[in-house]
This record gives sequence, C-alpha cells and structure tokens, in this order.
Amino acid sequence: MTPMTLLTSQKIQITGMDCGSCAGKIEAALGRLPGISEVSVSVATGYMSVSYDQGQITELTIKEQIQNLGFSVCADGHHDHHHSHDLHEFDLKAEVIPVLGVIALLAGGMTFEEFLHQTPFSGGEYIVLIPAYLLSGWSVLKTAAKNILRGQWFDENFLMTIATIGAIAIHQLPEAVAVMLFYRIGELFQDYAVGRSRRSIKALLEVRPDTATLKQDGLLRSVSPEEVQVGDFIIVRPGEKVPLDGEIIEGISLMDTSALTGESVPRTVRVGENVLAGMINQTGTLTLRVTKQFSESSIARILELVENATSKKAKTEKFITQFARYYTPIVVFLSLGVASIPPLLIPGSSSEEWVYRALVLLVISCPCGLVISIPLGYFGGIGGAAKRGILVKGSTFLDALTKVKTVIFDKTGTLTEGNFKVSKIVPENGITESELLCLAAKVELHSNHPIAQSIRDSYGKTISESDVRDYQEIAGYGVKAIINNQVVLAGNGRFLDQEKVMHPNYKLEGTIVHVAVDQIYAGYLVIADQLKLDAAKAIHDLKKIGVVQTMMLTGDSSTVAERVTQQLGLDSYEAELLPEDKVAIIEKVLKQNVSGKVAFVGDGINDAPVIARADVGIAMGGLGSDAAIETADIVIMTDAPSKVTEAIEVARKTRKIVIQNIVLAMIVKGLFVLLGTVGIATLWEAVFADVGVALLAILNATRVLK
Repeated sequence: MTPMTLLTSQKIQITGMDCGSCAGKIEAALGRLPGISEVSVSVATGYMSVSYDQGQITELTIKEQIQNLGFSVCADGHHDHHHSHDLHEFDLKAEVIPVLGVIALLAGGMTFEEFLHQTPFSGGEYIVLIPAYLLSGWSVLKTAAKNILRGQWFDENFLMTIATIGAIAIHQLPEAVAVMLFYRIGELFQDYAVGRSRRSIKALLEVRPDTATLKQDGLLRSVSPEEVQVGDFIIVRPGEKVPLDGEIIEGISLMDTSALTGESVPRTVRVGENVLAGMINQTGTLTLRVTKQFSESSIARILELVENATSKKAKTEKFITQFARYYTPIVVFLSLGVASIPPLLIPGSSSEEWVYRALVLLVISCPCGLVISIPLGYFGGIGGAAKRGILVKGSTFLDALTKVKTVIFDKTGTLTEGNFKVSKIVPENGITESELLCLAAKVELHSNHPIAQSIRDSYGKTISESDVRDYQEIAGYGVKAIINNQVVLAGNGRFLDQEKVMHPNYKLEGTIVHVAVDQIYAGYLVIADQLKLDAAKAIHDLKKIGVVQTMMLTGDSSTVAERVTQQLGLDSYEAELLPEDKVAIIEKVLKQNVSGKVAFVGDGINDAPVIARADVGIAMGGLGSDAAIETADIVIMTDAPSKVTEAIEVARKTRKIVIQNIVLAMIVKGLFVLLGTVGIATLWEAVFADVGVALLAILNATRVLK
C-alpha cells in the first residue's frame, strides 16, 4: 500500500512583486519542485498560498527558491493583520521625479539633436541620452541581467533590454530612451492599480477589531479578541466595533452593519438578538455574551475568505499566465528571424532596416498589460462584490456565475424569514391545548431547528433536562423522546406514518407539527413563517437577467410549498424532502442542464451536501449554519435572496471587462506586429501602442471595483 501523503498548507508574504508576470514566475518555478501540490500567488494581496509534502520539501527550501527568483520573503510567514498589508505602498512622488527628469533629457536631446551632432559635440547626443536611458531603464536592465544569470531569459525585462540595446546599436537613441520611458510609465500605472487593489483589501481588513472590553468579577479590562472565550461577557460602547459574535443581554442600540453586509441603513438591536463581529455600535452601550471564539467569528471568516479568494483562479486567468510563459520566447525567436532571414533572401534589403523592424516587433509584443489587467479585473470583481455584502471565494466561481441558467432555492431561512411562530394549537383525543404545547416543547428541548425554537418560545417556561430522556432527532422527519415515562413523537406526517401512528391528513396553511403520545395521536401545532420582503423581487429579477428555471426544494408540506411557489412566481417545487432527496434532485437537474450551470441557495446544515453538489453553491451568511457557509462558493451576508441576481450581474460585468481586455490587447498587438513586420510602424508607434494597450486594459479593469 502507498502511504497517505499529508499536505501542509501555508501562506507566505512576498515583497518585490509589481505585476502578474512576477506571480507567474514564482508559480512556474515552485510548480516544478517535487513535493509541491498547489501554488497560487496574488500580486494584489502580496501573498502566496502553497500546499506541499513536508516529506519531500521544506518551508526553508520554498523560501530560498523565492529569494533566488529575486523576491523577498517576510521573516514571519504567518498572518499579521496589523502589518502585512502595508507592503509595496505606492509612492507617486518618488516615481514621478525620475520620469520627469527623463522626459526633460529626452526633449532636450531631440530638440538640439542637430546641434549635438556638430563638431565638437559629435558625441553630445550620447552624453545627453545615455543618462536618460539609464535613469529610465536601470531597474529593467538590472532585473534582466539578474534573471539571465539565474537562467530565466524570457520575460518582459528581457524583451525591453534587447529592443533598446538594439535601437542604440543602430543609432536610434531617442527611440531607445522612449521605449524605456514609456515602459516605465506603464509600470507606474500598473503599480498604481495594484496599490489601489491592495488599499481596498487594507480598508476591509481595518474592520478587524483590535481590542475587546472584557467584563469579569465586576471589573473591565481591555484584551485581545483572541483571549476572550465563549460565554464571557464583553462591553461595547458607542462608536466601537463589535469584537466578537455575541448575544445582547443588556442594552439597545443602532448598529452599522455596512462592513459585513454592504447595507448602508443602520438597524436597531435589542436584548436577545445576536450581533456579529465587525459591526459598529452607534448609539447605546451593549453588554454581550460571547457565542463564538474570534477565529470562528463572522469577521474572521470574511477576512479569510477575501484573502484566500485570489488563490482559486479562473480558467481565463490561468490561460493568460500560461500564454505569457510561451508567448515571450516565441516572439523573441520570431524577431530574430525577422532581423536575420529577409536580408539574406531579399536582394538589396538593408540589415539595419530589418533589425529595426524586429525591434518594433519586440516592443509591441510585451505582454505586461494583459498579464496584469486580467487578475486585476477578477480581483476588482471580488472586491466589488464584497462591498455589496457578497463574498466570492475565488475568480473561478465568478466565471461559473456568468453561466448560471438554473437557480434552486431552499425555502426556510432562504426565501422565508425562518422566524417561526406557533399560530394555532389543535389538541385531540382528550388532551388540552396547554398539555399539547408542553409536550411539544419538552420533546423539542434539544433540537436546534427554528421550528423547535418557536415551540419552546411559545411555551415560555423553563424545561428541566431531567424531564426528557432518550432523545432522538431523525433528520427530515421529527424528534422522539421519553417524557414522564411516555414515548412522545413530534414531526411531520411521514414521521407518524413511519412510526405507525394513525393520524388525520390536514390541508392547512403553514407548517404542521403532529404530536403523538404512546402511539396515540395527540393533536397538531400550526407554525407560521413569513416570506422575505425581497423574495418575489429576487425571482422576478433572476428571470429578467436570463435565468431560465427557478425552483424550490423543501422538507415542508406540499400545501405550504405550493402556496410559496405561487406567491413568488417560481417555476416549480419539490416538497416533503429529506436532505438526501435534495441531493438526488440536484443530480437530476445537473444532468438535464448540459448548456448552463446550476446554482443552489440555502442556509441550513442540511443544505450543505446540496450546496457542495451544485455547480455554484450559495449560502446565506447572516443566519446560515457554519457548515453551509464553509461549503458554499459564495456567501451572501445580508441573507437577502435578491443578492443572488446582484452576484450574477457583478460576475457578468467582470467577465465582460476581462474579455474586453483580452480582445483589445490581441487585436492591437496583432495589428502592430503586422505593421511593424512590413515596415509601416516605427518604434515610436510601437511603444505608444504597447503602453496605450496596457493603460487602457488596467483602467478598464479598475472599473469593476466601482
């Protein structure tokens, strides 16, 4: 037997990256090492995610390999939210001053070109333009030299170095300086775009609370949120961020939830309600009982999702990285052919003329704009969605969203509020209303289901655990326990059928919970639930943007499911389902939908298997279970079903911008390659076209952030 490989996953902070090509180099170099299972580098966050087998490779070897590529690794590779996102801050003044100096020297050299050629100033052109060349291109020349020494020949630095040295060799000094100058300007805009993306992450990460006011033995002390345990009491004053998820036990206040949900309107919170870490307390002082440790809190989960999002790359993004890897050497050899073959075959042709054409080809073929703008486009889409309270776990899921043609919803907590109330109690066979409610509340004592909670709330009295023995919960059916030496059942009609209890079949509005005692039917409770305010709009908007089929799956009765389907305008429904039934239906729908993707939207722990099986799994993150949120590809923090449409629209806009950038770059570069080869385009036009394409692509990519 082959021993099981245990992979270690780690995040390492890298400095010195300024474009997508840098990330591609690191990924390619590490991907070739034995023991590396998966590696993904994000220029936008400055982090590398790597999975490796410690039996074959060590962390030290990985870091040494990164350093050998010319990048720096932080001494502490672990997460540091306080400092890690300050890397590579863009300094406009420091970048602009040398650029202005080069422009002045180039303008002077070109203006007085004739004068500089005259004796005794025959070398004057070199005296003015070579310093301008070195000032604008020193970092490119240095990087190209280092890469060549490491055996990494083919990248954009190599392209620019060959093109400009060639231009100097054929006495085209102004063009050589211009190529380096405009390449430098293009890099400046790239740095600005990457810096802007990093600042957007940094702004989100600043939502992270730094301290919590812990209340112990009547004393208050400020501690790190990581030190607070579940069950501890904390105080949140007006203006402070809520440091951990908790239940309000004292106070009333307005809460700003925009950091988590994207909703600008504050909401009122009272005793008994839960608040999430990252919300901002606006008016009153609150006392909270902590319900989750910081590492499991909503804000910690959001930060982790956003930071890890760039590790799951879309096929387009991966293709561009691979494309650039093979594209550059092909261009170099093609240019070499253009420079050397025509002078041998075409009578009367000049070697200098064909070398010049080859240089034009090298300049226009630089892949920088394409390599940086595609990841920026996707990252902008993820960031733009996060601002709206939609957390996308990777650009691959943005791409999948654009192809969604079928959206399937869970009912309870997804299309309905999930705030159940007992609206009717109907006892039978000699039992009273109060006795029926008491039995139902006791048998549901240990259930976490919202229906069980509503029954206990309606009962309103403290239940002793000693009253309930041999508790069993049967998913999709109901609960069973011994109460006062009597076997009590509470659940749906199928549960009573399974337990062979005779009962009437009622067609009633709402959810029905049947109760039986010692195999004798005792009556039923009607549980009412309200539709979410935007549920009908959500279905309408989905159809408006081209979703072909909308469907609802529920464990509730057919009567309730039919009513909800009609009210919302859904295409179809399946009712009285067990969790495994939902998976079977999803499987069936997936087989039928060969042309489009299937999305499932749910919130409960029983929805996790269906969320995992769908092409795109979407979880309600506000009230949803941890299992559903962890399994989902997309998390909606507002619990609003209308956000599903918004997520699809953001994804489509992102995809549109990415495709625009690819088409723009390919058409312009292809055109100028042709013009340069036949001698129509000059180096000046080539560099303007190259930088112009890069700038347009980058500016277009940043539109998604808005």
